Amino acid sequence: MSIVTQPRQIIIQIVRKSDGKTMKMNIAETDNRKVQYIKSQLRHLFHPHDKFRLYYNAVGDFNNDSRLDIVVANRHDNNLGVFLGYGNGTFGTQITYSTGATPYFVAVGDFNNDARLDIVVAYSYDDNIGIFLGYGNGFFSSPTRLSTGSEPNSIAVGDFNNDTLLDIVVTNAGINSVGVLLHYNRGTLAKKITFASSGGSHLRTVVTGDFNNDSLVDLVVANYATNNIGFLPGHGNGTFGTEMMTFIGLDSYPYAIAIGDFDKDNELDIAVANHGSNNVDIFLGNGTGSFVRQINYENSFDPLPSVVATGDLNNDGGSEIIVAYNDTDNVHIYVPYDTSSFASQMIYLTGSDPYSVAVGDFNNDSRLDIVVANRHDNNLGVFLGYGNGTFGTQITYSTGATPYFVAVGDFNNDARLDIVVTNNNDNNLGVFLGYGNGTFATQMTYPTNSYPGLTSWPCSVAIGDFNNDARLDIVVTNSAANQVGILLGYGNGSFANQISYSSSYSPQSVAAGDFDNDTCMDIVVANYDSDSIDVRLGYCNGTFGDPITYFTDRFSFLRSIAVGDFDNDTRIDIVVANYGYDNIGVLLGYGNGSFTKQITYLTGSRPASVAVGDFNKDNRLDIVVANSNDINVSVLLGHGDGSFTSQMTYSTRFLAMSVAIGDFNGDTRLDIVVTSSDGNRVGVLLGDINLVFVKKMTLNTGLGSRPRSFAIGHFNNDDRLDIAIANSGTNNVGIFLGNKNFYFTNQTIYETGSASRPYSLAAGDFNNDTQLDIAVANYDSNTIGVFLGYSNGSFSNQNTFSTGDSSGPLRNLKVESNHYHPQVF
Repeated sequence: MSIVTQPRQIIIQIVRKSDGKTMKMNIAETDNRKVQYIKSQLRHLFHPHDKFRLYYNAVGDFNNDSRLDIVVANRHDNNLGVFLGYGNGTFGTQITYSTGATPYFVAVGDFNNDARLDIVVAYSYDDNIGIFLGYGNGFFSSPTRLSTGSEPNSIAVGDFNNDTLLDIVVTNAGINSVGVLLHYNRGTLAKKITFASSGGSHLRTVVTGDFNNDSLVDLVVANYATNNIGFLPGHGNGTFGTEMMTFIGLDSYPYAIAIGDFDKDNELDIAVANHGSNNVDIFLGNGTGSFVRQINYENSFDPLPSVVATGDLNNDGGSEIIVAYNDTDNVHIYVPYDTSSFASQMIYLTGSDPYSVAVGDFNNDSRLDIVVANRHDNNLGVFLGYGNGTFGTQITYSTGATPYFVAVGDFNNDARLDIVVTNNNDNNLGVFLGYGNGTFATQMTYPTNSYPGLTSWPCSVAIGDFNNDARLDIVVTNSAANQVGILLGYGNGSFANQISYSSSYSPQSVAAGDFDNDTCMDIVVANYDSDSIDVRLGYCNGTFGDPITYFTDRFSFLRSIAVGDFDNDTRIDIVVANYGYDNIGVLLGYGNGSFTKQITYLTGSRPASVAVGDFNKDNRLDIVVANSNDINVSVLLGHGDGSFTSQMTYSTRFLAMSVAIGDFNGDTRLDIVVTSSDGNRVGVLLGDINLVFVKKMTLNTGLGSRPRSFAIGHFNNDDRLDIAIANSGTNNVGIFLGNKNFYFTNQTIYETGSASRPYSLAAGDFNNDTQLDIAVANYDSNTIGVFLGYSNGSFSNQNTFSTGDSSGPLRNLKVESNHYHPQVF
């Protein structure tokens, strides 16, 4: 779905879901200059190939001749101007209708059910609205005045009581209320119902739509002064439920609302432009009428965002936004970007000093379970998962002395996961064979020292098939012996004696991967005391070559290492936790067993453990870090080119020692499990979506251009959305033709005349050639300008139509007629 807002212009828009369901959507939006009106239930207007379609226009067929006409609000002359179209792109002389007061906001609809379009106008200074009933011949009656309350500053139209008759909703800024005016068949006011908004809210915007999927029209309002948005569920009888508030932020001052489907779930979401915090916030709808505010990490605008529009600019089925600002010479395109988020963690008690953690399905129920190594209790703790993100109480299994590191794999090829643990002070590995029901056999031990009595202190293990026999093997770092040991598996749960390779000082952590693309598993070791990384290339027979050493910064004290393809080049890269420098280092692989120098990214204090996964489902690997001297974990999102965002931290409420990842609640999003070295507990942080708007590109509209509004549409019929912009400072309309992947051509300019100051745009087929044309309201020259489209993205020179001396046309209004099938903009 796509929504467009423009200053000083009425907009009619139609939205349809991908399942063909037409949704009632009406929007009015203003800052005492801006109105947006959305109309639906006109199925014939939707292009069959688009998932979400939106129509906003500035004309209507007021004389039922199947030719589009134009209505403008002339605020300085206190009248409406109607231009009847000849169907060839030209229009008759303006016909004016006195409004008796300054016309601020205008919407159209058939309010008396006579199949003739009528007009409704808001008079903010006179505290009422006026309805002009259409005769169907291009002429209108004198207005009927209806009192609304204090300072009506926004209008929307829709059927709020399911009687197939159009009703009106008005925001009254002066008394902080929403007024609903219900009408009888002949256009007579039947009932006025007022709903209070929050005290002192100073309403700015009202949006209507079916936000809770009950086929009834609901309201969402922007409460400028109270820094929140309010949802009023429709009852289908013209009344609405109690307003439910969602706080945006202190001094945020929500100013404008646009609607889109930002997370592609076919539910209505909201984008709110905030004048106080200078940003645009996303609220994701879940189809129940509630919204989840997304944590805003990315966008902060300076100066103020003044115009917000949405559209599917890259044909991915989701909405992007276009933003213009006060007193700037460009517009920006922003795309929703999932930064991911993690809920407050759930805590589970472990044994004493849980030093490491691993994840696997130990009871074959397709639900992930957790195992921790309780270092001071000399046991393993197993937590069986329920599949909803929660876990049972700990089941313990005795290990050797001081279990440090735990990993999982199927060592006896029985399709049941087993566990291996490093027993640091016993100088051996312990293997627990799983029964497939969540229980395990007593451990079998394998020495990691070269001879009895030698201290090896095994610290870390990794698992892989190092001799290509389809049986899992184990590699272990022996920190005290400065060795790396290989134990080849027999495939029955037992292992051969360790084969030792010398290493640099104090090998601390190990990972396995194919670093030279020869289908043989290689190993990489992080050395704590020598501040280095050793890469050993495998020969596919369980043996390895000499180490290739990469040095990190002195005193970096490497604690943990992991591997993954961070730049999507099918070559394995390395990430290491630099405990001494509070950062991680990323080394990109060349695919031949060699790597670049490390690029570092800041983390929290004393990073002790790293893990790799795609947390935001963008097919780019991300990194999570346990900060052992902080009560948090750091998440760094990958860009897919080997670089990463700055860290985002999530509280763990205790010092974080070790991390692992998995989908613990079956929602297809990765979650995090973290152990505490000081709290004797394990915490689970469940992953969730978190969308923010990230600037994708800037469209330069020219020095001094001051863009005021824009229209989005297919101007060259290539199925890619194009953008038309009213440049009020340079007296022209700029056209940007869209290409794939958010690229646009340079601006093509069409002059609107010297000192014309174009303020608003509308698009429609004014000459019945099935091509989109553009109409522009020229504020200072008191004219309406029409540019006829040639279907290739170019337009004719402007044809102008006077609106009267000093009329100051600010807004146009357009309604689609049944014969017209334009593209989306």
